[in-house]
Amino acid sequence: MLFEKTLMPDFFFGAFGEVTVEFLISNGFSAVISDIDNTLVPYEIHSPTEEVKKWLSSLEAAGISVAFVSNNHEDRVTEFNRDLSCPAYWDVKKPSAKYLHIAMKALGSDPENTLFLGDQLLTDAWAAHNAGLKAAIVPPIRDKKNLFFKTKRLIEKPYIKKFLKLKG
Repeated sequence: MLFEKTLMPDFFFGAFGEVTVEFLISNGFSAVISDIDNTLVPYEIHSPTEEVKKWLSSLEAAGISVAFVSNNHEDRVTEFNRDLSCPAYWDVKKPSAKYLHIAMKALGSDPENTLFLGDQLLTDAWAAHNAGLKAAIVPPIRDKKNLFFKTKRLIEKPYIKKFLKLKG
């Protein structure tokens, strides 16, 4: 049961763009900490797309602050964030909550008003819950097809199915 609470998302969206200003404000969120890879862009896209930029601009215009946390390396995260200038952290070792707390401090937010956005239950939802945050999960944009990722997705599948059944 404890593992289920750790992995179960609080919200599930079809894509990051469905996490709207209206949704965030109506749920009391004034900050978003987001994963990058497969949440906002595929691994092979190194800069924010126009869709990502538009989404981030809408959040900023509404006073919602954003930070990035990624298990990927410094060069990938800094390249993605180059023109955005959001607080950004790499090699964060999710599901560790350490850098989520650091990101909240940089944003001036706390667990009650910060949403975590990611694409994986075993890293993102778990890290969010370790930090006391609500976890919003989106399906991966373009998943890697190696054995490691296939195994992770197989483990995650029953939790997502159960979430959708409960919320459906």
